[in-house]
Order: sequence, then C-alpha cells, then structure tokens
Amino acid sequence: MTLLITLAAAVVSTLVWYTNSRARELKCGVLCYMFWGASLMWMVDAVVEYLEAGAEYFRPSAADMINDAFLGFSVTVFALVIWVVYLLISDPGKVLRRIK
Repeated sequence: MTLLITLAAAVVSTLVWYTNSRARELKCGVLCYMFWGASLMWMVDAVVEYLEAGAEYFRPSAADMINDAFLGFSVTVFALVIWVVYLLISDPGKVLRRIK
C-alpha cells in the first residue's frame, strides 16, 4: 500500500508539474523528487521483502494493509508539509518579501 500511495502521489505531482507552468514556478519539481524518491525506496523495500518471504508476500493480513496505508498517507502528508516549508523559505512568488 505504501508503494501504491506514493506512486499515485508521484504520478499526480509529475502531471501537475508537467502541465502547469504556475506549478513549476511554485517549485513543484521538489515535490516530485520527494514522491519519486519515496516510491523508489518502497520499491526496493518490496523487492527485498519478496525475496525474503516469497509468495507469502502477496497475502498480507488486513492489519498489515491498514498499517501500510496509514504509513503511505503519513509519508505523503509529511512530504507536502516539507514542500510548504520549502515554499515559505524560498518564497518563489516574493509574497513574504512584500509583507515586510
């Protein structure tokens, strides 16, 4: 579930970045890197776990799936929070500089 959730977030953020010039101004590429990096990490984790567990890997319990889904959503929200902090620090629209 973590892999699927982060892959979905990576694809959506990449499509938004690619099709919207305003998204490129708002540094959406940084968000894409975070989601694709997390997806790569979960892919490696899935491959290693499959090599260890074999076919049993494809029969997770309901509790494991709920935990994985919670972790996937938590990682996605955390990446969004990091991106917002990055936006506040870099201030690409010069909004905070005008407030002073």
